[in-house]
Amino acid sequence: MLNENQLSNLKMMLLDQKKSLSKEDLADDQEYLERGSLRDSIDELSTVDNHPADLGTELYEREKDMALKVHDEDELAKVNAALEKMDSGTYGVCEVCHQDIPYERLEALPYTAFCIEHTDAKNIPTDRPVEEQVILPPVDNSFSGRDDKDDIHDYEDTFQVVAKYGTSETPSDFEGDFEEYEDLYDDPEEVARNDELSSFHISEIDQLTQQLSQREVDHARKYDYLEE
Repeated sequence: MLNENQLSNLKMMLLDQKKSLSKEDLADDQEYLERGSLRDSIDELSTVDNHPADLGTELYEREKDMALKVHDEDELAKVNAALEKMDSGTYGVCEVCHQDIPYERLEALPYTAFCIEHTDAKNIPTDRPVEEQVILPPVDNSFSGRDDKDDIHDYEDTFQVVAKYGTSETPSDFEGDFEEYEDLYDDPEEVARNDELSSFHISEIDQLTQQLSQREVDHARKYDYLEE
């Protein structure tokens, strides 16, 4: 049970904290944050002609100010609730177990309504959203499941694949003679493709089984390196 001196000290701490979180300051912050646009709160004449990355710092600071404002509002609500409990004589009692909260804890956190055993900080949720069990990335291209999949895509030539459907470039932007637009870009299947592997025996003498790319197989058969 708290004595008169302890209650007086805690009340002074709560009043000081309430003063620092006064509604006047919060009202000023609210007016600043609710201005018409981001342009009104920064020195830029216009945000239209700027790349979004150019305003990254300003956007971050604005988001941080909003988060701090919400935090201050929550703190002020807790302080007011603690002062009301002092007036009603229920201050310093845990809302869960209804046991007295130690003075040391109240001195460290005057507006707390829970003892150390029932504080929210001890009940941090560790469960993940159930959606994560069924939601998969649009393109699962990791090596973690390479044993269960046929292949892994190489996106090095992705631009080559989509560029043949049209770009702002013209044949005059390229060196060489081209008859068709499709010839402006190399076929990724010819430049860098993951050829399917074929197993074959080099010779009956060596009795070796090796895997070579289809291109090497065709080259070997051309010069009779392999037995048909």
